[in-house]
Amino acid sequence: MLRWVNAVKSLFNRPHPSAKEPVRIPRSGHNISRKFIDKRALDVLYALKRAGYEAYLVGGGVRDLLLGLEPKDFDVVTNAHPEAVKQVFGRKSRIIGRRFRLVHVYFGRHHFVEVATFRGESQGGQRKTDERGRILFDNVYGTMDEDVWRRDFTVNALYYNIRDFSLIDYVGGLEDLKQGLLRLIGEPETRYREDPVRLIRAVRFAVKLGFKIEPNTEAPIQPLGHLLQEVAPARLFEEVLKLFHNRQAVTVFEKLRHYNLFRYLFPQVDALLDEDALTRGMVLAGLHSTQKRLQQDKGVNPAFLFAFMLWGPLVQRMQYYLSQAMQPAQALAAAADDVIGRQIRTTAIPKRITQQVRDIWHLQLRLDNRYGDRAARLAEHPRFRAAYDLLGLRAEAGEPVRALFEWWTTYQALSPVDRVAFALEVAKPKRRRKRRRRNRNPYRRRARSAEADIDQGSEAGE
Repeated sequence: MLRWVNAVKSLFNRPHPSAKEPVRIPRSGHNISRKFIDKRALDVLYALKRAGYEAYLVGGGVRDLLLGLEPKDFDVVTNAHPEAVKQVFGRKSRIIGRRFRLVHVYFGRHHFVEVATFRGESQGGQRKTDERGRILFDNVYGTMDEDVWRRDFTVNALYYNIRDFSLIDYVGGLEDLKQGLLRLIGEPETRYREDPVRLIRAVRFAVKLGFKIEPNTEAPIQPLGHLLQEVAPARLFEEVLKLFHNRQAVTVFEKLRHYNLFRYLFPQVDALLDEDALTRGMVLAGLHSTQKRLQQDKGVNPAFLFAFMLWGPLVQRMQYYLSQAMQPAQALAAAADDVIGRQIRTTAIPKRITQQVRDIWHLQLRLDNRYGDRAARLAEHPRFRAAYDLLGLRAEAGEPVRALFEWWTTYQALSPVDRVAFALEVAKPKRRRKRRRRNRNPYRRRARSAEADIDQGSEAGE
């Protein structure tokens, strides 16, 4: 991190710019090269330029390039309205969004570049806010001079001009990069009320960049945390993935706890963290595992994130149902319904993901039942690997499942032939005595009753 800051210091040893006059840095004065910009983003920029529109890179992509980081994505901003952008790119583009309309320009099925129109000041009631100041509708277009004041943090408000490859800085973003400071543009409380997601974005960016949050930006974070309850659950789901599918996931978690924001993302988990060591151990073990996988450039699964995060509340709720004389599988299913039902009020987890979470949880009951060919069948289950990893986290958190986890670790390392012999060494489960099946046919029960009455009558007659 120090290397990046020193690099920025050497490039931008300049005074803070005024609010009205932007600082313009020519190509010779900064370290952004087109060879580090995604080709798809360049194609979009050049296509807009050829069509006669202004086009700039803005946001995290510019910030990360200046810091020597590899950007995850590149956002484009233009003076072309969404309909005009769609005309330029035709079928490969789609207009999205309700609060503010954007255009996604697609390159294949899964890759797109997001294009936004410059935002402006409210005109004719086009920008709508609620009584708390939260923006509900914001399709107000303007110029770059207006757009910059509508962005969130100064370090995310740097514009890269594709025409002459210069940088434009209105709000002192370059100076804040040099100082390692995260600062909101405008009056912090007002900006947080406009969009409460900025509360958790401040935490995420500060951790990712290793920056300090500027005091005026930091002061309202904890007092305004309750505003997150007003954010749409679908939007919070996406933010949760950004927070915890992160190479600094543990630090993000600790910072969210520090500002008392975690409770608004995982209320059931937060309620147990201080009183249940196993729940806290599970969360930390899971986050350590996640960040380790990402640091090794391995994939991560949203279902696994929610499986280990919600394990503590699941176990607690399952204990209640077991006390009601339910069988373990029934108790787990009922507890899963309760825990997932409460969580989706906060983060709208898609159904395909909640089904995977349920599968991972249900397999925890089955992993001990591994005699003979049952082990092979379990190992072929599509959620086996995630279930095995969750079992490992449980062992790491202190649950008494270490021996079972080590058995499965050994089993997976064996050849197919050796696996059969190894599974046969497991104690064979006792067969449960089958209950005699009751005849539930009411007509046959009546017939048998009538036969019994006849027999009793015959005996009485004798």
